[in-house]
Amino acid sequence: MVSDAASCTEGFDRLLADAGDLRVVDAVAYTATVLLPRLTVRRRLGSLALHPTCSSTRLGLDDALLTVARAVADEVVVPDGWQCCGFAGDRGLLHPELTASATRAEAAAVTARPFDGYASVNRTCEIGLARATGQPYRHLLELLAEVTA
Repeated sequence: MVSDAASCTEGFDRLLADAGDLRVVDAVAYTATVLLPRLTVRRRLGSLALHPTCSSTRLGLDDALLTVARAVADEVVVPDGWQCCGFAGDRGLLHPELTASATRAEAAAVTARPFDGYASVNRTCEIGLARATGQPYRHLLELLAEVTA
């Protein structure tokens, strides 16, 4: 099973831990190891602000995340002060002040300079960071699709 949202990958991984032969693979990890070597990057971004997620970090996906990000952009920046965005499923929709507080330091680092792209690997994190920075955060694989098209 391949999942395209790091928090869902983590949840499925826990739920299916005792399921025998069924294995959960995150889409970014799959892309880094299987797809990326087969793709041709046609035009890279100059710079990319990258928000790892708490789930991607707990799953050990940081290397895969950086591998894909470095294929997308010449310069990849994981902002100082990054941490869990605090969106927590629907909490960020119901209590946006939680996400605003959790992303304050990261948002300051991101808005200190312009980037050509802004990415993460979970839609709710992308919403939270977009609100905090005013920038269009997208899934890293969306950006990869654009630079390989």
